[in-house]
Amino acid sequence: MDRNYEDKIQADVNAIFTLMEQRVDEKQMLLIHSAYELAKFAHKDQRRKSGEPYISHPVAVARIVAEEIELGANPVMAAFLHDVIEDCPYTIDEIRERFGDDVAFLVGVVTKQKKAKYDQSKQVDNFRQILSSVQFDVRAILVKLADRLHNMRTLSSMCPDKQMKIASETDYFYAPLANRLGLYNVKTELENLSFRYRCPREYEKLEKLLTELQQTEKADVDAFIAKAQEILADNGIEARIELRMRSPYSIWRKMQTKECDFQHVDGKHYIRIIYKTEGLQDEKRVCLHIYAVLSDFFKERPCSVVNYINAPKENGYQSFHVKLLNMQGKWEEIHISSERMIRNNRLGCTAERTEDNVKAWLEKFKAVLKDMAYHTNEMDYMDGVTASFYYDNIMAFTPKGKCIVLPKNATALDFAFEIHTELGIHAVYARINGKLSSVKTILHRGDCVEIGTADDSMPESDWIHHVLTYKAKRSLGSFFANRPVMEYKRCTCCHPLPGDEVIGFKDAEGRITLHKRNCLAAIRQASEQGDSIVAVNFDENENFLFPVRIRIQGIDRHHLLNDVVNCITEQQNLSISRLVTETKDRIVETMVDFEVHSSEELQKAIDNIGKINNVDEVARIDIE
Repeated sequence: MDRNYEDKIQADVNAIFTLMEQRVDEKQMLLIHSAYELAKFAHKDQRRKSGEPYISHPVAVARIVAEEIELGANPVMAAFLHDVIEDCPYTIDEIRERFGDDVAFLVGVVTKQKKAKYDQSKQVDNFRQILSSVQFDVRAILVKLADRLHNMRTLSSMCPDKQMKIASETDYFYAPLANRLGLYNVKTELENLSFRYRCPREYEKLEKLLTELQQTEKADVDAFIAKAQEILADNGIEARIELRMRSPYSIWRKMQTKECDFQHVDGKHYIRIIYKTEGLQDEKRVCLHIYAVLSDFFKERPCSVVNYINAPKENGYQSFHVKLLNMQGKWEEIHISSERMIRNNRLGCTAERTEDNVKAWLEKFKAVLKDMAYHTNEMDYMDGVTASFYYDNIMAFTPKGKCIVLPKNATALDFAFEIHTELGIHAVYARINGKLSSVKTILHRGDCVEIGTADDSMPESDWIHHVLTYKAKRSLGSFFANRPVMEYKRCTCCHPLPGDEVIGFKDAEGRITLHKRNCLAAIRQASEQGDSIVAVNFDENENFLFPVRIRIQGIDRHHLLNDVVNCITEQQNLSISRLVTETKDRIVETMVDFEVHSSEELQKAIDNIGKINNVDEVARIDIE
């Protein structure tokens, strides 16, 4: 073994042993040593793509598990052994016999299963295997995240196509998973490394711009930090202040979200104020004291306060955010956090916590995974998973004060489905902070939402494009999957209705398009492609409604419009979606859009409206 490699590996191993000796007893330490020795022997003849001895990888993973995620003895042993089953002639039973059931379980989860045929794909099946462990123990996922983090740190040795595959998996699955588990540092590094290998030129460009910006702003930022430090010291507050630059990935994501260039992205850095307290009782008091003394000197940007201490994010993140005006007239983003909050924000679900946010999310995610097992045909597995991996959340409230946690940019529909499936299915409108709103309205943090329903109301076809949560997507998917589907496609130039004289044309894929028999396009197609003609019965079905538009002309009088509306809504119980009317020189012209089941129903409406006093002409016209 190359001496440099050997020294680096031994340094990592010694660091792991030193850390673990402070946490575990002598018996567990003997097992940790034994796990390392087995891994070292099993991988002794193997090399990584970089040329390093293969043992360097499990050792590095074990160090991440021990040092960066701060897990116990069994996950560290599993990290040493995580590739032994997959790459060496050892079995899971041998691991179980030597290290126990728990270590064997953790190793089994992170070992890729080899199959002759995969349910969806090798990658998706691997994701499914990893996630299934959540139902039993989250530690297996943490070992896998450590494995992925080291693979990303050493991805430069891979060829470009392999880099793209691994980086894409990381951006799509592992980084969002780390975020939802509250592992902020792991999440940030994973997504940034993914961006670096997926889009190297764009990454390098943004990295350069950020470096230049940091130098340009250094004097102004240093002056602000110095003044803030002086104010805190004058008020007897012990705290340290750090400048934190956003990562290239974070800037890129903001550019995509806001559809702007680098120059117009705000918040390219933030300033973190970290304070010490003796206990939880003092945390909020000291935080608010820091906020008070700083905002007494620096002007505060209106509505910029976000209190994640009282209302942590669903992944457990806590801090107090505010924007203050620096001496050069620019807004500085300030994050005020205790030492405990900083540690917990780094360790996420592995930290000792008093709040239940992470635990609550884990329980909800377990329920999602269990639900997906019963609805695999109604929703793509990864769509279901990633719907639960949103990056940020908001808290909205029912009128009775119940808190509903939703992803950022969720709508009132998401809110309704999160409360109960039936509430979402029969939703008609929302009242957001007392204001009547569409159920498709995007919600904001702190909104109070009331959902109005009707027993006969059903979801509209475009609702699926206005929801983000798993529960809403799955419920709508199930509803539409069980709803009858029309066998034919209606021609867009003549819009045939059930009851019209129609003809069908079958294309090469076997799809049938319906035309009215007097449609000019149908006549031309029949003369050119007569062999594609098929006989079709287009009968009325109570499950299907079709949009139509009529034009009404007449002599204006009192209540004329009211009589027209009654003909459609009261006499035939049909719903009007649009009504436009104009009166000029006492001649009125009205356009009405509504839905019918058949041409007979449309004709009945036309006949009834034609009988209204002062109506001169009623005709169906095309909806463009």
